[in-house]
Amino acid sequence: MKQLFILLWLSPLLLPAQDTGAALRGAWQSSFTGADGEEHELSMLIQDGYFSMTAYDVDDKSFLATLGGSYEITGDTLLVTYEWDSSVPQNVGSTRAMPFGVNGSLLVFNGDKAWQRAGEGDGELAGAWQITGRKQDGEMRRRTPTGPRRTMKILTGGRFQWIAYNTESREMLGTGGGTYTAEEPRYSEKIEFFSRDPERVGDQLSFDYKIRNSEWHHMGFSSKGDPLYETWGHRPR
Repeated sequence: MKQLFILLWLSPLLLPAQDTGAALRGAWQSSFTGADGEEHELSMLIQDGYFSMTAYDVDDKSFLATLGGSYEITGDTLLVTYEWDSSVPQNVGSTRAMPFGVNGSLLVFNGDKAWQRAGEGDGELAGAWQITGRKQDGEMRRRTPTGPRRTMKILTGGRFQWIAYNTESREMLGTGGGTYTAEEPRYSEKIEFFSRDPERVGDQLSFDYKIRNSEWHHMGFSSKGDPLYETWGHRPR
């Protein structure tokens, strides 16, 4: 997996880039052939100054790797700062420049890796979210969004990914993602990868949700069947 991500990020620019963040926002998909000769899925979500990228396989329910963090756009270059990297934890905290080019529904990084747009970056819940509270023992316990231990969720283009990680220890603690639909008051997910429990792949979960004072209130049952009430706030850009 280390070689996979090196190939994606380290080649010279061959295509021109559009000077617009709107062209990047959304869900992107690609694939690669692993050392085992099998083809695996790649999913990338880019929204509101944050991105995630994940390699996995739906058919055998395997999660392979994920990386991501924040980004800034400077001309035709994306400056990314890693907040998690399950393959190369040493990358966490580092900032790297990645040339890019967009042509309609095609995105190319570093001139050699093409991505196809899977969905536009719109919708009420499209954004980069961080958990701000969770109900435990009947009491809503607020969470401080700063600090090294973080849980965030990126939604864009009909796809989602949540990531739990620690920027201080550089650990990626867990992640899962797939597709989603949202039409208040119902929010539904279909899981395509889950690092902690591959048997959850293929499950569909539905929740109630509402937006109140710019917070996303998320209510229902977890993948384990436990009652769930969480609040999420937009991460600052």
